[in-house]
Amino acid sequence: MTIITPEFRKYIQKQGYRVVGNHSAVKVCHYTKSALNNKGFCYKRWYGIQSHRCVQMTPTLQFCNFQCIFCWRHHETDRFKTMGKWDKPEVIIDGCINAQRELLSGFGGNPNTSKEMFEEAMNPKHFAISLDGEPTLYPMLPELISEIKKRKMTAFLVTNGSMPEMIEKLLKDQPTNLYISLYGPDKETFEKISRPQISDAWERINRSLELLKKFDCNTVIRLTLVKGWNMKNPEGYAKLILKANPKFVECKGYSWVGESRERLKEVNVPSMEDIRKFSVELAKVTGYEIIDEDKRSRVVLMKRKDVNLKIRKQI
Repeated sequence: MTIITPEFRKYIQKQGYRVVGNHSAVKVCHYTKSALNNKGFCYKRWYGIQSHRCVQMTPTLQFCNFQCIFCWRHHETDRFKTMGKWDKPEVIIDGCINAQRELLSGFGGNPNTSKEMFEEAMNPKHFAISLDGEPTLYPMLPELISEIKKRKMTAFLVTNGSMPEMIEKLLKDQPTNLYISLYGPDKETFEKISRPQISDAWERINRSLELLKKFDCNTVIRLTLVKGWNMKNPEGYAKLILKANPKFVECKGYSWVGESRERLKEVNVPSMEDIRKFSVELAKVTGYEIIDEDKRSRVVLMKRKDVNLKIRKQI
């Protein structure tokens, strides 16, 4: 079982994490703080997310089968290993909400935070399952999503697509938004960037892409674009996108933060203009429409032409 050692707990708590149970964690998102400081919501407003009410969490802290070069998280050599006893979904959800409330308690006396927004923040509406690790390695993920939605909250799941077996199980317990991160237009680029700890990762993500078109929820393919590495071959990306037929595609720029600075250089950060140009090329070969962008997060949103979305503008 993954052991959260006292040393590692101290290390991540300095970074703003709070460990929940045996293998989960919460960290307050930059945009949650931004919203509470009356400085605007994050780009997920597109899908109805209120940033001050969003819990950024993971049920698989320190547990991932990829070691992506652009990842800002800490990479240990044995991040992918067999777990023992897993915490139940109810324990994880309750623990995450309590940790979030503790982390945000200081905003109760912040002059920039309205009383109404603070009270709303204490009662979250959204779970973003995307903080660390690969969430589809948590065996009770369908039950976790079901419990989140049972509590009248939304569940945004971000996965690397390496576990098509779990993706298929989620057809019965669909999240509100299902993101599959796509790191390259071909096997060579994909493996160079994601550095998978499993031998058949490319084949597995292609199986997950095939499954994506079966979902009724909001489906999204996210491209994490790293300049000099994977901003190439839009035709290759188009082939994969059209296979999955997602409702949305997000072209998001890599940020030179955290421990990714030990693996990449600042020149690998694409500008907003770089991302726009690549998105235009991708739109030409997919038939998807560019409908919005967020400069702060350096992300461009594209949608399938038959999909309706009322864009929620920045506040």
